[in-house]
Amino acid sequence: MSDRRPLASGDVLAHRYELQDLVTDRLGATTWRAHDQTLNRNVGIEMLSSNDPRAGHFLSAARESTAVTDPRFLRVLDLIEDEQNHHLVVREWARAFPLDQLLLQSSLPNRRAATVVAEVAEALAHAHEHGVYHRRLTPHHVLLKQSGAVRVVGLGVATALAPVGRQDTLEDLQAYEQLDVQALGKLLYACLTCRWPGGQVDGLPAAPTEHGRLLRPRQVRAGVSRDLDTTADRILGDPPRNHQTPLRKAAVIARTLRLSGEDEDLVDDQPSLLGVSSPDLLRLDPVIVPEGPPPGLEPPRRRPKAYEPAPPTTFERGKARARRAAKGDRGLVLLGVVGALVILALIGLLVSRSTDRGSGGSPTDATSPVRVLPIRDVRDFDPQGDDREENPDLARFVADGKVSTGWHSATYFGSAELGGLKDGVGVVLDLGGLREVDSLRVRLAGGPTDIAVYAADGDVQQLPRNRSGLRQVAALDGAGTDASISLRSGVVTRYVVVWLTSLPEVGTAQYRGEIREVVLRGRS
Repeated sequence: MSDRRPLASGDVLAHRYELQDLVTDRLGATTWRAHDQTLNRNVGIEMLSSNDPRAGHFLSAARESTAVTDPRFLRVLDLIEDEQNHHLVVREWARAFPLDQLLLQSSLPNRRAATVVAEVAEALAHAHEHGVYHRRLTPHHVLLKQSGAVRVVGLGVATALAPVGRQDTLEDLQAYEQLDVQALGKLLYACLTCRWPGGQVDGLPAAPTEHGRLLRPRQVRAGVSRDLDTTADRILGDPPRNHQTPLRKAAVIARTLRLSGEDEDLVDDQPSLLGVSSPDLLRLDPVIVPEGPPPGLEPPRRRPKAYEPAPPTTFERGKARARRAAKGDRGLVLLGVVGALVILALIGLLVSRSTDRGSGGSPTDATSPVRVLPIRDVRDFDPQGDDREENPDLARFVADGKVSTGWHSATYFGSAELGGLKDGVGVVLDLGGLREVDSLRVRLAGGPTDIAVYAADGDVQQLPRNRSGLRQVAALDGAGTDASISLRSGVVTRYVVVWLTSLPEVGTAQYRGEIREVVLRGRS
């Protein structure tokens, strides 16, 4: 029998993090508030038993989420494997209230609900651009700070903590973005009604339905803005009512919510629900009369700032002034605005056409999403060798989709820097045409390995065999077996060189580098 005791407050992990308060215990994982004794600051630690079958996926999901730099996601500060029989993910700490706790007390005002969900949608849109999806977004994963700022937790890790035993199909992989989009619609619905579409989640009751179709927020609670009611239906409706255009992108949802305003009146134009017998309707919930001393003897406590609507932005104030100024003449104003937009669109079209004729157009589409780039060909790259070749027959295995095969260098003796004979050796990848490269993932064998990444100039049309016409765009020292490297924006090239400058030791004073697999991400 093991004599290992459970972790408790006061325990110090990794000779640095002192556990203080247990925050949550969900799905077999625990979250603690801890004190970083080295940097004298509070951090949040998510931990999972290293014997749990999800442990490896737990760490890798947290590692992949670091590619997303939006400040609304709590940053990963450290990853620790098998510390006192636990895997640890250390994140920055935010003093905030989980949204589900607030919704258990009251719904949010219209403007505040729109602002919160718009912030979450903008953060998810940034994650989607990097190919990272949340897939488990619920009110518990949204935090509201006392200042009103919004933070999102659980990116990647929430999925990793899902029950094991289920394998994702190709259809699942293609639907991850829509899972996040649907979750944004449900989050907006919950902020307006304190109900969750599809079932009970985080203590919130299920949203009511009628004849198998989800009721709109204005049918559940009086006072919901028409704009937000329509937006929720455009996300969750299948299809949306009144032939509205569906919303299927997080960035589009964010823009729509930013432009949504309060209704000028709150007249309920929905049909009466007095004849509906469903016990799930909020309008039929029993009225609870508060008890206690009369007002004045015990003044009410001030509401938390998280309930208060955010102050209007400059755009919102201008929009309100325009509404007041145009009252009574909206038809003429709208006609003028539409005419001006049409004229501007025609001018922009003519300018873009003339620019394209003069410059030949951009080689890549800046609006296309970041995705895995196909690799047409792989060759060994040994410009300083006597025969300018180093295991050329193995180069093709670098892009075969298997980490069990790959290319390796010759064995060098005396020092990790290729025995002092060369500056480096590696492989060159041909993308088949100019592509904007955003990042690459390199799977290696052994470690540590020093890596430099070179990109060919845009006018290079032949596979490079030396470093002439190449520029270094990234470097990583001491890489392990799985390295993710982000490039600066705007790297447009056809040829990418992965260059090993320091090799791992494979025997006594013997050194050899091995590249098992390379995956490039970017735009085409």
